[in-house]
Amino acid sequence: MQKSFTKLLEGYQKFREKYVHGDQSIMQNLSYHGQQPQTMVVACCDSRVDPALILQCNPGDLFVVRNVANIIPPYEKDEMHHGTSAALEFGIRILKVKHLILLAHSQCGGIQALLDNRNDNMYKNDFITNWVSIIKTDHTHDHHADDYAKLALNQSYQNCLTFPWINDKVIDQSLIIHLWFFDIKMGQIFTYSDDQKIYQPLG
Repeated sequence: MQKSFTKLLEGYQKFREKYVHGDQSIMQNLSYHGQQPQTMVVACCDSRVDPALILQCNPGDLFVVRNVANIIPPYEKDEMHHGTSAALEFGIRILKVKHLILLAHSQCGGIQALLDNRNDNMYKNDFITNWVSIIKTDHTHDHHADDYAKLALNQSYQNCLTFPWINDKVIDQSLIIHLWFFDIKMGQIFTYSDDQKIYQPLG
């Protein structure tokens, strides 16, 4: 335990050396000029799937929201609390990002919880089961969890379009939505081709 925490402290010192020290430091520039990211990422909380690390980004490059199973809920303007929806509104309406990446991944625990619940092996939890139930499962097919993670991406994309200010930007092409699937074992991203209806290696 102490070794892992010491690693965090050492990492913090490396961060300061790389991004903080010097008159032209990235953090100083971001402090003076504010953030102006062109890309927003909705990713999973999974510790193995850090968008900034996978894409080798500097501070200020990405506006990121992470939740269990990287789910976009449908547009619901009510008195409830909507953390992911609030982040979408900030990124798209205030920061005016040009790209929205929905980043799913293999071996997703949230998707597995969804499937376990569908198979009556219900997780005993306060929030997870209800959250992942946003994704509608297909009872006629026995999909692998990774297949469902990809199906969930497509459902999240459709949910994006229920937000009027997202749908408008997609229509006028001022916002492009990307569906990406990260294979943890391969360390590779696959992107959805709307033309061919399949996921293909990125780049």
